[in-house]
Amino acid sequence: MSDAPSPRLAPLAPSEWNDELRQMFATIEEANGEVFNIFKTLGRYPKLLKRWLVFANHCLVKSSLPPRERELVILRAGWLSKSEYEWAQHNRIAREEGLSADEIERVKEGGNAAGWTPAETALLNAVDELLADKTLSDAG
Repeated sequence: MSDAPSPRLAPLAPSEWNDELRQMFATIEEANGEVFNIFKTLGRYPKLLKRWLVFANHCLVKSSLPPRERELVILRAGWLSKSEYEWAQHNRIAREEGLSADEIERVKEGGNAAGWTPAETALLNAVDELLADKTLSDAG
């Protein structure tokens, strides 16, 4: 991935926030320490933002996947999708969850790279398969 391009849809500037968004963003800032651009961009569509927050909260906080595995999945999907935002954002989160710089770099190679546990290999390969085939085979 290269230097991040300018977003097609710019995040809302604080001067564009209405009272509803200020409240939502205050809650987000309290939980995350800041309001990331993804929230400010989705703020252009407050109904979507509200519903997306429920989904994102489930994925990031209430998921049955342990944080390390969750971040491996997100990083692999971000890398394969060439999502510079997702890759950069979850690089930071993955480090906070204990992944080393080497492990994060190795995500680019996928599940067949040396050093993964069998469970991590299966998880990373499942991401590849889901993105390529839109389904999972019985192999695992």
